[in-house]
Amino acid sequence: MLSLLDPSRQLVIGHRGNRAHAPEDTLESFAQAVALGVDALECDVHLSRDGVPVVIHDPSLDRTTAASGAVRQWTRAELAGVDAGARFSPDGGKRFPYRGRGIGVPALEDVLDAFRDLPLIIEIKVAEASAPVLALLERRGDSGRVLIGSFLESALRPFRAAGLAVGSSVDAMKPLYLPALLGARPAVLPFQAMIIPRRHGVLPLPVTRFARMMAARGGPTHVWTVNDPAEAQALWRRGVNGILSDNPAAILAARRSLR
Repeated sequence: MLSLLDPSRQLVIGHRGNRAHAPEDTLESFAQAVALGVDALECDVHLSRDGVPVVIHDPSLDRTTAASGAVRQWTRAELAGVDAGARFSPDGGKRFPYRGRGIGVPALEDVLDAFRDLPLIIEIKVAEASAPVLALLERRGDSGRVLIGSFLESALRPFRAAGLAVGSSVDAMKPLYLPALLGARPAVLPFQAMIIPRRHGVLPLPVTRFARMMAARGGPTHVWTVNDPAEAQALWRRGVNGILSDNPAAILAARRSLR
């Protein structure tokens, strides 16, 4: 069984890699998270101008790289050459230790190649990326090592139809709020794992009740983004399975000391 679907596991998942300590969604960030001992990685996917799935969170390059403009305006090769380490600073702008080190925006295939033995949560940021990602996974034989997430139900439909494991979209979760509060257990859920935040805006979500609902269906609940060790421990005690964290070292330590 894919560990990301195992309701008996307590997982630590590197959110965009080791985001607190390295440029997010880069091979460097993922490699650091793997070296720490994470159980899985989470990454975000957009499409390049030439239709290649590339790993970056935002629709533009401005926040995380030295370049600017929409990701969709750049080819895979061009994105690989931008400085994706330029803006990362561990101390509020005093130092930029990854600037000029040749860290680019990776293609999804680069990530799949680099970390062949590790499960991945792949967050589809735009619906048009779904078909190319699905084709890539099927061509490589990697469909069984991934859990596909998205806010967009339309982005998940092709994967669901192809039999891949999918997480909970916003649209799929909305009708479950009241049943969760009432302790109801729907007979069927349109996803294999819940991937949820702790809050929707300023409102806290009933995470424990959602986790119970999912467990009753034999599936896991993964919560993002949790960087506080005590909070991670509390969530595990309440039945949550996976913790997506920017700071996986702290959460791994919290798991080791969990009682």
